Amino acid sequence: QVQLVESGGGAVQAGGSLRLSCVASGISDRLYSMAWYRQTPGKQRELVAASTNSGATNYSDSVKGRFTISRDNTKNMVHLQMASLNVEDTGVYYCKGARGIYNYWGQGTQVTVSP
Repeated sequence: QVQLVESGGGAVQAGGSLRLSCVASGISDRLYSMAWYRQTPGKQRELVAASTNSGATNYSDSVKGRFTISRDNTKNMVHLQMASLNVEDTGVYYCKGARGIYNYWGQGTQVTVSP
């Protein structure tokens, strides 16, 4: 069974930083793409950052310049370095991996930014 497990969430004050990590297990082949999404109650889950297998990245406008997605080239692991956090960054962050027709989701990790 393929599992994605996120870690690194927590509570920080505005202006602080967090580094989220996600590791995929139970899959022998490298995931083609990995991404981070976040969701706040009452809002649609939104794409925060994505990375293709080749390393191309995409960020939502709200996090550009503050968040950095990175991948380990030898294993199915992805990180999200978050800096200059705002209260609006609060939410549950989900890791997603994709290969072929399959999408895999982590359980989410809570990020809470206090003013």
